[in-house]
Parts: sequence; structure tokens; C-alpha cells
Amino acid sequence: MSEDNQQQITIVDEDGNEELYNVLFTFKSPDFNKSYILLYPSSASEDEEVDIQAFRLADGDDPADPQGGELLPIESDEEWDMVESMLNTFLSGNGTDASDQDWGGDPE
Repeated sequence: MSEDNQQQITIVDEDGNEELYNVLFTFKSPDFNKSYILLYPSSASEDEEVDIQAFRLADGDDPADPQGGELLPIESDEEWDMVESMLNTFLSGNGTDASDQDWGGDPE
């Protein structure tokens, strides 16, 4: 899971503890008109099972280069189902980049 140019984000928990995370991938969902980011702890070794965290990006934050600094909770079961489906697609190797995927919505 490591790459030389891996984008990283530091998350501060409610106790003020900081943890560094690697960005697994980001994407925009046309169905929800929101962008999402999936992260895993940078301290994880390549053969270790990791807990992947998913968040919604703030409105207007570019999923290709998130800079807003605010990670928002995913609030609905429908959104969680969609994010889980995208993660499964990503992990199954059916697309190495979320931008390669058709994530629903009306075709243009």
C-alpha cells in the first residue's frame, strides 16, 4: 500500500492526539453530489490488515487534491452503502483510480 508520492493527512482526535493517515483514494459521487476520502493509518505495514476510515469532504473541496482541511462524517446508510461498494470495487482491482470508475448518476 505504500507509494513514494503517497498523499497524507494528519487527523487530531477529541483528546488532541495526532495520527498520520495515507489517502487510499478520493472520489465524487454524482448521486449524492458530494466528495469522499478514504484513509488508512500510515503506520500500518504492507502485510497488516488495516482499518480504513471514510469521510465526506467539505463542499467545494476538490477530491483530486483535497485542501479544505475539514473531514465530515458520512451520515446516511445509503451513503455508507455507496462508499462500501466503491471500496470493494477499488480493492477488487476493477480500477486502480477512482476516476476510472462510473459511480452512477445521469450520463452526460
